[in-house]
Amino acid sequence: MELKNIGSHEEMLSFLEEGRKSYVLLYKKGTEASDCSYQNIALALETVKDIRLVAADVTQVRDIHGNYSITSAPALMVFEGKQFVKTIKGCNENNFYKGLFEEALFSAKVADGEAKPQKRVTVYSTPSCSWCNTLKTHLKQNGVRFTDVDVSKDQKAAETMVARSGQQGVPQTDINGEIIVGFDKQRINTLLGIQ
Repeated sequence: MELKNIGSHEEMLSFLEEGRKSYVLLYKKGTEASDCSYQNIALALETVKDIRLVAADVTQVRDIHGNYSITSAPALMVFEGKQFVKTIKGCNENNFYKGLFEEALFSAKVADGEAKPQKRVTVYSTPSCSWCNTLKTHLKQNGVRFTDVDVSKDQKAAETMVARSGQQGVPQTDINGEIIVGFDKQRINTLLGIQ
């Protein structure tokens, strides 16, 4: 998916909408970190819809970063309405961006009264793991939002998972900091309030 590019600070301000979370990616096309960030955000947007996000190439758009004291690219700017909240610098894994965007969508639904607040859920999995797919299907069927981390592609996440649980096997589920190794359906249901 191609990110929509904007051409000025004024265009960015007209994009920002009261009561909505929005993102602006400042990048420098052709640099390794910026191209990495741009591609991983585009990948995340393939699975997470309805996110308000635009991009600006700082070699062409020079009036945004100075207004927010941003001195390096890539930088993902986060806005609440028209209020600048924070910057996420550098290139991150697409799962990081996916989790960030999913959390924003979930928070918006909670604010609209569509759902009760949910615990933070991260699933550590691999594509070839059948129990991982069973677990993720179970969560989806019960309307549980989660971040899926493929530990076969993310070495840092794999090391973090092993350090926290002492186990290398997948799936592992982190529910608000409590680790569940394997698909322990009863324990997962209890922690998430699934009937």
